[in-house]
Amino acid sequence: MRINKYLRDKGLASRREVDKLVKDGLVFVNGKRAENGMLLNETDDVAIKGKPKEYQYLAYYKPRGLATQDFADRTSVIKTWKKDGLYPIGRLDKESEGLLILTNDGRLAREILSENPKYEKEYIVTVKEHLRAGIPAIFESGMQTSILGKLLPAKTKIISPTTLRVILNEGKKHQIRIMLNDLHYTISSLKRVRIGHIRLGNLRPGQTRSVTKEFSF
Repeated sequence: MRINKYLRDKGLASRREVDKLVKDGLVFVNGKRAENGMLLNETDDVAIKGKPKEYQYLAYYKPRGLATQDFADRTSVIKTWKKDGLYPIGRLDKESEGLLILTNDGRLAREILSENPKYEKEYIVTVKEHLRAGIPAIFESGMQTSILGKLLPAKTKIISPTTLRVILNEGKKHQIRIMLNDLHYTISSLKRVRIGHIRLGNLRPGQTRSVTKEFSF
C-alpha cells in the first residue's frame, strides 16, 4: 500500500494534508523520512513527527478455515482488522488455528518474525496415525526436510498416542506440516497456543483480548 493511502485510511490527515506532511519531511517509516508514493510492507512502523503513536497489541484466536494474509479475501484476518489499523504478525495457514498477535507496532513484528528465542512459537498437533517414540529425537536434532532443507532443532514432546507439542524458533511456511508429511503422518488439527510469553489461554475462536501491558518495553 502507498504511504499516502495508508495515512488517509488511518484518518490521520486528508489527502492534501498527507502529501504536505510527507513533502515537509514529517512522516517517518522505520525511523527514516518517507517519500511520496513509497510502498509500505505490513511490518513497517509509520510515525508522524509531533504525533506520538499509541501502540496496540491484541491476542487473537484465528479460527480454522480463515485465511490470515490474503488481501483478495475480504474475510481474511488482515482485511478484517485493517480498518482498525492493526495487522497480524506472521501467519497461520487457512487450515490451522490458534494464536495470532494483532498490532500496529512494526518493531515488534520484526522481532517476532525473526529467529529470536524470546519469541518461540508453541503448537499442539494431532495426527491420524499413532506417533512413533522416536519423533521428538528427529525434530530436536534439526530435521532435514524435502522442501525446506535443514531446520533448526525444535523442542518436541508426545502428549498422547496421536498428539504432540512442538516448539519452534523459526517460522518457515507450512513448516510443521512439511515435517510430519515427510515422516508419513496426516495432520488432523494444528493449533498455535503460545508466542513467547503470550498464551492463547481461554480465548475461543474469533475472540481477542488486550495484551498491551505484556508488551510494555
